[in-house]
Amino acid sequence: MTYDPGRHGGGHVPALRYEGEEPGRAVREPLRAHRDPLAIDAGRARSNRDERQHWRKQSWLGWFVSTYGWRAYALPILAVLTVIVIYQTVTGTTAPQQVADEGPVQGPPTIGVDSTAIVGAPPKGLTQFDANLPTGILPAGGPFTEAGAKTWHIVPGTSPQVGQGTTKVFTYTVEVEDGLDTTGFGGDEGFARMVTETLANPKSWTHNPQFAFVRVDSGDPDFRVSLTSPITIREGCGYDIPLEASCYNPAYLGDQSRVFINEARWVRGAVPFQGDVGSYRQYVINHEVGHAIGYQRHEQCPENGALAPIMMQQTFSTSNDDAARFDPETVKADGLSCRFNPWPYPIA
Repeated sequence: MTYDPGRHGGGHVPALRYEGEEPGRAVREPLRAHRDPLAIDAGRARSNRDERQHWRKQSWLGWFVSTYGWRAYALPILAVLTVIVIYQTVTGTTAPQQVADEGPVQGPPTIGVDSTAIVGAPPKGLTQFDANLPTGILPAGGPFTEAGAKTWHIVPGTSPQVGQGTTKVFTYTVEVEDGLDTTGFGGDEGFARMVTETLANPKSWTHNPQFAFVRVDSGDPDFRVSLTSPITIREGCGYDIPLEASCYNPAYLGDQSRVFINEARWVRGAVPFQGDVGSYRQYVINHEVGHAIGYQRHEQCPENGALAPIMMQQTFSTSNDDAARFDPETVKADGLSCRFNPWPYPIA
């Protein structure tokens, strides 16, 4: 490399050239190793020493938050939710299943509770009760058998499962007391068909996915839906209040779980149902089976003009003032009166 003085006095800086290179050729690189502070393109800007010291002192958490912003808060929450979902998947633990609530039904039922107490009969001890309660008397109507043989025969026939039965699949038989004349309402088969179709209706108990029913005609069922004469009913349900009633006895004769359906009511219905015997039959099936599947207590009318809860004693009255006269421990006299209703889930 040689020094070429070039032209002087013209304001030009002397240039360097390499050996063998033609004079006047452009220079490849300057000799200066330091940065020219007056040049327009000053190269890479000098980093701020204070900033470097700040980041050097900052924690990893601060760096994470300043780098990812709002995502720094969202990511831990998503991680926790992911762990919960994985745990529920592995263990089978999930949120409680919602039960159907589209109707006037009390809850929850006490499924599987061992008991020998009769459920559904008028309460004991009200000896001063007025048996002439207008809505509680048996309406006039067709004939029925006063007293049967106190034994029952199973009506042949089965049905497939209706309902999901996530909690319990109930088996039941349909039975008729020996000595009853059922020809006036379709015979034994007519009674059995009404029971089976009522329990299979989507407005009945299977609207709640907890419940399912299977009709059987042999073995030891969960309960026996039994058409029974009034005199035998008094033995199976009690007669402390002299009104024709039906009931559920979980331990009749020691080991028989019977849903007692009073034949007098089956034939004539009840005053609150305004002569609609068909709706009353659906009601009495749903009400007494309701006791059998775990709904042990009775309900009262919630508001004027509303559909009566299925577990209200509609056989006697749909008025709280009337019901409080024979069941003061359960019903409060408040002037409210409902409309009759045969279904647990009437708007299903």
